[in-house]
Amino acid sequence: MLLFSFHGANTMVISFLPLLLTYRGLSGQEIGWVLAVGPAISIFAQPFWGFISDKYQTVRKVLLATSVGLVLSSLIFFQMKTLVFILGFAILFYFFQSAISPLADSLTQRRTEQLGGSFGSVRMWGSIGFATCSLLVGQLMNWIGIQYLILPYLFMTSIVVLVSFHIVDIQIDKKQVRLSDLFKLIKDPALFFYLAALLLVSITHRTNDNFLGLYISELGGQDNLIGIAWFVGVVSEALVFALAGKWFKKYHPLVILTGAGLIYALRWFLYGYAVHPIFVVFFQVLHGFSFGIFYLTAFQYVTRLIPEQLQATGHLLFATVFFGISGIIGSLGGGFILEYYGGHTLYLTMGVMALLGSCFILLYHIIIRHISTAIR
Repeated sequence: MLLFSFHGANTMVISFLPLLLTYRGLSGQEIGWVLAVGPAISIFAQPFWGFISDKYQTVRKVLLATSVGLVLSSLIFFQMKTLVFILGFAILFYFFQSAISPLADSLTQRRTEQLGGSFGSVRMWGSIGFATCSLLVGQLMNWIGIQYLILPYLFMTSIVVLVSFHIVDIQIDKKQVRLSDLFKLIKDPALFFYLAALLLVSITHRTNDNFLGLYISELGGQDNLIGIAWFVGVVSEALVFALAGKWFKKYHPLVILTGAGLIYALRWFLYGYAVHPIFVVFFQVLHGFSFGIFYLTAFQYVTRLIPEQLQATGHLLFATVFFGISGIIGSLGGGFILEYYGGHTLYLTMGVMALLGSCFILLYHIIIRHISTAIR
């Protein structure tokens, strides 16, 4: 329920917030600035909340604090009408919002390991929540207007707060975590170059998160079609998460990541050549085979590189790169390309980036395998 309700709320930020900002009169580039606030703040907020979680050995209390802060800050942020106030309150909103998903994923990863379950089979409930709300909220916005987006958002985030009181916390009997441990983690070369290898592909993912709705609108689609597009994509993602345990053990994670990156490239090229919004909706089925496989594999592989007592910190550091740094570049660069060159050029550029990113991941795999062979 935690995953379902948070990701259900998150579909409104990803899929419909750009439309609300357009309704407020912001240009494509200004929307890019606002959307860049989230990943910029997450660079500091995510490691901060992860460190607090590891230091005090609790995820539940940190989730409760961030979810309450999210509800209160959204009440103000969603009502702002001028760019300067939107930017100002976006800082507060994203300070809380950016930490919840990686914290929930970190808790899910560790709890499923303790219980002998599959991370993907639990994580898929976040995808189901995202898919359900993308469909329902898209239709609701057609009926009542995008200016009332705050109403369904408050409903779903209030559930997040209520559920946070009741989830089972993680308990680890380990030495006290110090601030110096965080810097050791950041300086780990295997982790650093792994996160760097993921960067190009993750930039294209975050760019699509921010501008898919605007691209569908550019092609002539209505708000409900945007909801349907996300519904199709996230249903395929949920299916991939549900079946992940069957394929994850058969291949090396870095090989799987390379393949998922190539699927990303194919997906963006298909979007770039689309001449009608219905084609984008149809090709959204590739979302599960690109993001679903890529994120799940990347998250589980990074867990191997992180000491157990620093799991929350490491997971949020991973999220900082995957959603934060990538989000800044994707928001600013994507907003610029969309405004001056259009959506077709944006997606074709993303296709080239994903192709190059897949090559970097494969190169990282070859180097790591060579080093491991030399050590043995």
